[in-house]
Amino acid sequence: MKYLFAPLFLFSVVSTFAQSQISKIERAESIARTFLKKEHIPGMAISVSQHGKLIWSEGFGYTHLNTKTPVETDKTIFRIASISKSITAVALGKLVDDGIIDLNKSVYYYLREYPRKNYDFNVKQLGGNIAGIRHYKNNKEYALNKKMSITEGLNLFKYDPLLWKPGTKYRYSSLGFVLLSSVMETAAKIPFDTLVNDAIFKPLKMEYTHMEHSDVPTQNITEFHKLNLLRKPVISKPVANEYKVAAGGFLSTSEDLIKFGNELITPQIISKNVLSKLTTSQRLDNGYKTGYGIGLSIRTSVNQTPKYYHTGGGMGSSSILCVYPEEGIVICVLTNLSGVSMVEFGNALESVFLK
Repeated sequence: MKYLFAPLFLFSVVSTFAQSQISKIERAESIARTFLKKEHIPGMAISVSQHGKLIWSEGFGYTHLNTKTPVETDKTIFRIASISKSITAVALGKLVDDGIIDLNKSVYYYLREYPRKNYDFNVKQLGGNIAGIRHYKNNKEYALNKKMSITEGLNLFKYDPLLWKPGTKYRYSSLGFVLLSSVMETAAKIPFDTLVNDAIFKPLKMEYTHMEHSDVPTQNITEFHKLNLLRKPVISKPVANEYKVAAGGFLSTSEDLIKFGNELITPQIISKNVLSKLTTSQRLDNGYKTGYGIGLSIRTSVNQTPKYYHTGGGMGSSSILCVYPEEGIVICVLTNLSGVSMVEFGNALESVFLK
């Protein structure tokens, strides 16, 4: 009987684990459907992995309301908005590993002709939003529909003064990541989108992830929506994100971003040493932790374990990517609607899958 007991016991353990996972997914589905309805989201993709394997991946709603085309997590392409900053950070990490960029060197070391400010600032400060570079001035600048290169995009802000002495304050800045991408492509002598494609998307087999080209149609891409005054989804205005690709211009699927999230748990592209630099909160000169590393917000989970995440808010898109290295869990949510608060929903899914 003792030889029979072990398999029966193992079967019981596996069965209990499977039932637990099913229960979690059912709870998560219920939360997702409520969220979709409450926020009037046309379409949403959710993917979750544990220890590198998908445990739940499901599409909700539609990519195109007129045709009722369903969302598919492995194929439907969304704007990922500021999750692009996390991708930029890992590409930067690869350049650090390769000895092409030193995080502690001045931005002027790489961009000799960039207009001089009252203070110097380095690459690490730029990636951590503490360099004093401003954010968008207004909604018109944020929603600019003019195709520009990264170099052309610098003209929007390169003559503006720094907001403060670098290292003394934190302020989120997408334009700071535009400048960071200029540093990266100048140092590497490779166009930024080519650099990221070769360094990240190809090795991680992120087949559906790439820079959005405003003048080129993309297969399997969703329509992008905003809510009108009656809180009904309507098509968003067009936008050109090429110049700010590093800050918010990549397209992807939820399943592709799961592959990327797992790089932040078990790095294959960058070293663990460099990963720790990206995932450690920066400090201001007074010692205050900003809660932001390089391209990643740094928090603790419901389990009081490390959590790395980034939200995204773009024209016709709201998104979140959460990574829990100790639990080996990655959660990604992409939507095709502007202005949705994703943090609370991300926390709700976290409470389901981490407990």
